[in-house]
Order: sequence, then structure tokens, then C-alpha cells
Amino acid sequence: MPRYELCVILKAMQKPETAAVLRRAVETLFERGAVVRSLENLGERRLPYKISKHDCRHTHGGYFSVDFHASPKIVSGLLEQLERDIDILRPTVLRKDFELSKAQCCGPPPANVKSASN
Repeated sequence: MPRYELCVILKAMQKPETAAVLRRAVETLFERGAVVRSLENLGERRLPYKISKHDCRHTHGGYFSVDFHASPKIVSGLLEQLERDIDILRPTVLRKDFELSKAQCCGPPPANVKSASN
């Protein structure tokens, strides 16, 4: 299963309500067969622009990151479910699995390596 990162911006709430929203989001992952590796609180801050969601305008939000493994098939359904949650302003899923190897690098070959044309 590939590795993903779920980045969510929650509307500004007290700690118990924030914990309940995060619990719902993580349970949504579990229901779809995901394996959660970590949950990180990135803090509450002013949003870079006002976000209108569910007939409310928001200027502050809590930023969280969830690291998980899941099947690629569940990502679109997961985003649809999280978009419906009235306490989540922005859900975003990023794939974290790929790392560039030396063979995939797009720069010029090192000076000590012969190219195929020599």
C-alpha cells in the first residue's frame, strides 16, 4: 500500500471539539482499510485567505497532518467524505511514497560516469 499524507484545516474550535473532528477523520480512514502511522498538530493560525464553507466565513483554522498507508482506490471517496464534514475546511491528500533515485535524476551525468554515446 502506498504512503499518503492527509493535510486538513479545521475550523477554529476548542480542544474537545477539535479532538472529536480528528477522531471522525481517523475513523473514516480506518473504515476504508487505511493504516495510520502518525497524527501531527501543526498549530492554529490565521488563514492566508478567508474560506467560505457551509455558509460561514472562516479567518482562523487548525492545521493537522495524518500520515497513513492505504489503497489508491480509497482516496477519492475519502476526500468526498471529508468534504461533507462541516468542521473540516480543507482536506488534501498527498502521496508521499516516491523518492528520486539516481537513475531518475534529470540533471547531467556526473563527470566520472561515461555516457552511452561515448
